[in-house]
Amino acid sequence: MPTAVVDGVRTHWLEAGRGEPAVVLLHAFPLHAGMWEPQLEGLSDRYRVVAPDLLGFGASDAPDDPNAYSVNRWADAVAGLLDHLGLDRVVLGGLSMGGYVAFAFWRRHRHRLAGLVLADTRPGFDTAEVADRRSAQARQVADEGTTTLIETLLGGLLGDHTRAHRPMVVDAARRLMDNPPAGFIGALEAMKRRPDSTPDLASIDVPTLVVVGDDDAVSPPEVARHMADAIPEATLAMIPGAGHLSSFEEPEAFTREVAALVARCQSPGRSH
Repeated sequence: MPTAVVDGVRTHWLEAGRGEPAVVLLHAFPLHAGMWEPQLEGLSDRYRVVAPDLLGFGASDAPDDPNAYSVNRWADAVAGLLDHLGLDRVVLGGLSMGGYVAFAFWRRHRHRLAGLVLADTRPGFDTAEVADRRSAQARQVADEGTTTLIETLLGGLLGDHTRAHRPMVVDAARRLMDNPPAGFIGALEAMKRRPDSTPDLASIDVPTLVVVGDDDAVSPPEVARHMADAIPEATLAMIPGAGHLSSFEEPEAFTREVAALVARCQSPGRSH
């Protein structure tokens, strides 16, 4: 199990394959890097694929202090991991919370991006209602642990078709949510404090894939469509039958779209 100390923090990641550009995938809340296993398998015959556990999740460190978590710190940790792995420019993909980190990476380390995948995410900051809900969820985890919140989240993150017809996927998602309570609380605070990335969209000048499950109730297709329209080199892909965790619910369709985006990044005239 590969781990490294990056900026004083133990970081764990999954890795498979060889080839350039490398593809780096950032997981959703409250899952860990294991959610990308289908993409590690599906892309590694052509590319090096790296999926880190963000601070607070999986086998990476999980500080108790909620102030230790932010989208900027996660983004800088990803850059530090790229340094450790000897990777210069990569195609970076993030789903949901991972997308928030990808926006921060664009602001802070854009010279390292050959392409971008924004999956089931949104550029805007939290509304007051969403921020209040995150605060209540953090209090719930502090008082009761994560079990009840995981069951609540499963109902919103997975699409209706998945919940009704794919119990093995539901069970697998539940296992991927078994992460430290400190990570839940820190991530909820970090997401609540994240800045508005909407002004950054027009500046994104690398090939970009905006992908969304057609049954995503958290970051719905209309949000993805507006985001794709605002990014100059973006294409929009809708994944049928998937909810918010589109890469996990319909992995083959998702992986095909990512592979097509990476191929765009390799086209003549692109530096990599």
